[in-house]
Amino acid sequence: MFRKTNSNQQMSLLSSVNQHLTGKSAKRFSDPTAWHNIFYTQVVSKIDEDIFSVLFSENDGAPNSSIKTLIGMMILKEGQGYSDEKLYEDCRFNLLTRKALGLVNVDDDIPVESTYYLLRKRISAYNDSNQVDLFQKCFTQITSGQIIEFNVSGKSIRTDSKLIGSNIAFYSRYELIHKTLLLYYKHVLHKQTELLSTEDKETLSDFIKEKSASTVYKSDQKEIDTRLILLGKLIHNILETLKDSDNKYYKILKKVFSEQYKVLKDKEIDVITGKNISAQSTQSPHDTDCDFRSKTGKKTKGYSHNITETCDTKNDVDLITDVQVAPATKADNDFIKSAVENSQEILDDKIENLHADGAYNSGDNQEFTDQENINFYLTGFQGKPGRYDLTIDKGKLQVIDTHTNEEIKVVVTKNNKYRIKTKKGFRYFTDKEIESCRLRKQADELPKEIGNKRNNVEASIFQLAFPLRKDKTKYRGLFKNKVWAILRSLWVNFVRIANNLKGTAENTKQKVNLALHFVCFINLLQFILKLTPSVSHGRSE
Repeated sequence: MFRKTNSNQQMSLLSSVNQHLTGKSAKRFSDPTAWHNIFYTQVVSKIDEDIFSVLFSENDGAPNSSIKTLIGMMILKEGQGYSDEKLYEDCRFNLLTRKALGLVNVDDDIPVESTYYLLRKRISAYNDSNQVDLFQKCFTQITSGQIIEFNVSGKSIRTDSKLIGSNIAFYSRYELIHKTLLLYYKHVLHKQTELLSTEDKETLSDFIKEKSASTVYKSDQKEIDTRLILLGKLIHNILETLKDSDNKYYKILKKVFSEQYKVLKDKEIDVITGKNISAQSTQSPHDTDCDFRSKTGKKTKGYSHNITETCDTKNDVDLITDVQVAPATKADNDFIKSAVENSQEILDDKIENLHADGAYNSGDNQEFTDQENINFYLTGFQGKPGRYDLTIDKGKLQVIDTHTNEEIKVVVTKNNKYRIKTKKGFRYFTDKEIESCRLRKQADELPKEIGNKRNNVEASIFQLAFPLRKDKTKYRGLFKNKVWAILRSLWVNFVRIANNLKGTAENTKQKVNLALHFVCFINLLQFILKLTPSVSHGRSE
């Protein structure tokens, strides 16, 4: 049964923490600018529990534990980079952490571990069945309120992405297929081996005993190819015999088989050549959502995290407005439309300026920003500028060799392609190259204050991934990684708000002290003037 948290919880006369603290401890504990009090007022108390009511029955069952406390614990865990054990230790025994969650009495209980895990499981299951991310809705609800409260202008936003690797090993093809079979055997097949033929049982027994990494190390390519075919035939027979399409591990095995093998007309099994295997193919049976990508010479199996935030010059605090997570193969320019639309949903102002690096450029994005009347500022283009400076002037292409500063004659071919003659033959220019050259020059001509706006979003990317080791995620699966990114972003926004409130309080304190000193000075001056005897300035006789 769904029940909201009582927001008017009373402090106990005997068990209230405030009753047992004195001096600086009491002052620090009650300080409205301390992190634990700001976290409660700006995050935990702002959580709309109705968002999660769909996970519970309205009438049947026991009342749920406090949703605000549970979600607050999840944000604290990712914000502080805690393990589950450390999180529960702090929530039980750290007075500041308990106050941050709204637990004001020593005897206030926190939800037990099973309740914590069950809520995460229910949210994940609800997302799978309804394609609705409740964490995303919670992020939108909290952040939109913070934007209003702190008068955050959304006229200018900036966006950037980061590849975060999955915590899986890099497998060879043989290891990947072998480990997928072992995973299926461990969870399902060991109970159903009697359904297999005698030959398949013997072959399966051989593969179960094997360590794939050792086999790859000891074998030459011909031996590996032979075992790959034998492994493929066994998996094909298992899939045809059992046909358990509703089983999670059966689906993984079938997916890997379809990506790595092809069935010929005579029902023989052959291996698909490496160049024909997609980068979106399964990289590990333990994390089937992550993709493979090579960026700036670095190979990554994991996820691309895209962050969008406000960057208007008049803001005292800038907040993250959109978080997107996708498999690593998703290009940066595919995030733009959603980033703008999701941000606009929680911003009061119409977005006028968008700052990003060159990787976000595409014809579709240029068209989209034009339709939305958004100034699309691109800086930080990848790679070196080309040798030739390309300019369209009155419908004609002008080409200048930057090595010699000479203009080169351009010929338009019958196919309406631009071509110049070089020492090695001919050089053709595409519309994409011409547009890229124009955008590079446009970026170089931007005023410094506009060009620098995108750079600071990299600090947000750094803050997002700060707790990670070697840029490797702690979770497996797309949804879990997205939840992590949302909770981290809520924490980053909280830290910015806390710093802003603390800075404002310190400035106010300085102004008050200055005013008090000024009043004391005036009073002292008046007192001195009263004590000073009057002097007669009369004329002597």
